[in-house]
Amino acid sequence: MTMQKRTKISTVLGSDKKDYQATVMGWVRTFRNNQFIALNDGSTLKTLQVVVDRETMDEALLKRIATGAAISATGTVVESQGRGQTVELVADSVEVFGDSDPDKYPLQPKKHSLEFLREIAHLRFRTNTFGAVFRLRHAIAYSIHKFFNDRGYFYIHSPIITGSDAEGAGEMFQVTTMNLEQVEKEAEGDGVNYKKDFFGKKTHLTVSGQLQAELAALSLSQVYTFGPTFRAENSNTSRHLAEFWMIEPEVAFADIDDNMDLAEDMLKYVIKYCMDNFKEDIEFLQQRLENEEKQKPAAERSPMPLMEKLEFCVVQEFERLTYTEAIQILKNSKPNKKGKFQFPIEGFGADLQSEHERYLVEKHFKKPVILTGYPKEIKAFYMRMNDDDKTVAAMDILFPGIGEMVGGSQREERLDKLTKRMEEMDIPLDEMQWFLDTRRFGSCPHAGFGLGFERLVMFITGMSNIRDVIPFPRYPGSAEF
Repeated sequence: MTMQKRTKISTVLGSDKKDYQATVMGWVRTFRNNQFIALNDGSTLKTLQVVVDRETMDEALLKRIATGAAISATGTVVESQGRGQTVELVADSVEVFGDSDPDKYPLQPKKHSLEFLREIAHLRFRTNTFGAVFRLRHAIAYSIHKFFNDRGYFYIHSPIITGSDAEGAGEMFQVTTMNLEQVEKEAEGDGVNYKKDFFGKKTHLTVSGQLQAELAALSLSQVYTFGPTFRAENSNTSRHLAEFWMIEPEVAFADIDDNMDLAEDMLKYVIKYCMDNFKEDIEFLQQRLENEEKQKPAAERSPMPLMEKLEFCVVQEFERLTYTEAIQILKNSKPNKKGKFQFPIEGFGADLQSEHERYLVEKHFKKPVILTGYPKEIKAFYMRMNDDDKTVAAMDILFPGIGEMVGGSQREERLDKLTKRMEEMDIPLDEMQWFLDTRRFGSCPHAGFGLGFERLVMFITGMSNIRDVIPFPRYPGSAEF
């Protein structure tokens, strides 16, 4: 079978050209009056109207043009007679590649709930909502690579299987080729002998590529990783996944201020790229969000329409303040004094929750916020100790509707300070000698941050559940598809 050369529907609809022959291919969304096919091929949100002559077309073929069927249509692109589209294709011939039984196809031309679509995630790409979400997911990923590439950064592939716990989090997926019944027996006896395992030691799926990125940065100067990371947290929330993607730049000869500048520039660049190149998809998702929120009380609705919220983050200078200053603002805030916060703020040392972060952004400053100078007790071992010996050179970027978008820091480059901190936090020094070598041989000030990719996709698409911005979500009890 020789395939005819197809023209993408986005190309047909995006051009003023008329009266030419074209072949389009895609999936039938609807077929009205045995005459009008709404055809979509995923290249754009819009469908192309394909007009067939029901008088001359074979009746058996007409019956096969059903919602969900994959077809090819060849004919003339002409000015449309109907409303809602500028051009349409008048078909001379139609070929059905793949039939779709309309009685069994789960995606009928009607509104489906996001919960239902999660159950058929293998088909949800074919809906307008998920077509828009995954085109934008691509745009966000591409623009991140472009941002770093154009600034001379090198993309590093950090390992997915690792022997170290970068965050000291402990909630990791173990990787083994050992027989689990044998492991159980050994665990009851003298303990498991991991020398017999595939790597000769205990290994896990990575929680972060940061430590390996640091090694590369201390030679290549400017690097970033962008890959999958894993957390074995038993969190069934709309903000947590067991498998998600992270962007982690690391920069040599940089301090906390350089780090804040880089993160702010990157976020603004990516959001602007999506607004400039995928406006149609964002506007569709804005309308979807507004329709969804009509059911909610006014207080729970988004503070501003999606496009306006994105524009707001691009044009505003991010507000920079210390954790200590933020605590004072929160402590004296109306919600705190009136007991409205679920987690009341009493003073220095409090671990900020999403409600506090959103108050600072949405109510107090009314712009994105960067917090610095967190207490060392609530931050990771690799963050640089400030001169006060109480706080570290950490920074978190807080966004409207989402809370923390970015977490980063200037890294602790001084060997004595780093080993002391690791001992305090029970990080095994013997297993981390490779990491400490970067502080022994040619250490220098350096900084970096981590951005949870799906958080950013949620923000730009306006989707409220993280399971709806990754093609096949992994969470407790679910590893479908």
